Amino acid sequence: MSASDKNTAHQGEAVAECAHTRRGAADFIQHTLHTRPSLVPLLVLLGAVLVFGITLGERFLSPFALTLILQQVQIVGIVALAQSIVILTAGIDLSVGAVMVLSSVVMGQFTFRYGMPPEAAVACGLACGALCGLTSGVLVAIVKLPPFIVTLGMWQIVLAANFLYSRNETIRSQDIEANAALLQFFGERIEIGGAILTWGVIFMLLLALVLAYALRHTAWGCHVYAVGDDPEAAELAGVNVRLTLISVYTLAGVICAFAGWALIGRIGSVSPTSGQTANIESITAVVIGGISLFGGRGSILGALCGALIVGVFTLGLRLAGADPQWTSLLIGILIIAAVAVDQWIRRVSA
Repeated sequence: MSASDKNTAHQGEAVAECAHTRRGAADFIQHTLHTRPSLVPLLVLLGAVLVFGITLGERFLSPFALTLILQQVQIVGIVALAQSIVILTAGIDLSVGAVMVLSSVVMGQFTFRYGMPPEAAVACGLACGALCGLTSGVLVAIVKLPPFIVTLGMWQIVLAANFLYSRNETIRSQDIEANAALLQFFGERIEIGGAILTWGVIFMLLLALVLAYALRHTAWGCHVYAVGDDPEAAELAGVNVRLTLISVYTLAGVICAFAGWALIGRIGSVSPTSGQTANIESITAVVIGGISLFGGRGSILGALCGALIVGVFTLGLRLAGADPQWTSLLIGILIIAAVAVDQWIRRVSA
């Protein structure tokens, strides 16, 4: 073999080795993101906190400002947890915001219109959320209707029922404080040093931990992931797909009802016009949080990080004096980037 041929061979080996190294790095990153879907939103969250912390200093990094973010995202965060378990089954629930508001209206109206004890009214509100979720679950699991169409219809039905039943009346904060303080329970504040938390924030964090444990360490959680990944294969493996779907939508309805209770504590009153954008905001948090819209992959803690990312950008840009439209622009970029990463992971792992 001539000297030129040897050089060509060595160059070819070097190129092949470099390509293999790059491919190995891509495989490693893909595998890491596939097994730890909450890693990307966590890194984005920490990066955003770091950037705004360096830029704004104590105005952003103070305990009050950081806990203010938690207070601002608590409602969307709770609804996003409900949305997460539905999307993990490769479904979607467009009615979460309407169910949340209707449940809060039921709690308020049952207390003040019918004179029920606040405890019983809250129970009726939770039952209302469960009934809405159960209806969607039956239509998806048994009637076999597409989740998008079912929940789009439920959104309109529940929204109309909300305004018809409430007569578009708002129950004032003063009346609730005087006669049914339990309805504002999740709005009660707890001060720890300079940090101010509410029971709504604590409930959101505890709910996220409970759902994360249930999805990773119980048979029900394994069934949720299996149904989202491949329902036919899950059924062949002995999973009761119908029961799993019904349980997921029903649980999501109950969680939305708790969000409705927390909403009363957050705004102080019972208003049929509040929280109408929670469905879109919850989907935004879930997508940014790395949960795949195709189902079967994602993390509850990632969805919580997604909600916090939105809160961090909103407060940080507001403190920086930026136009509010910059928040929408950045959130839109994050949504597209999150979907692109999900598609890349699926394409590389295929």
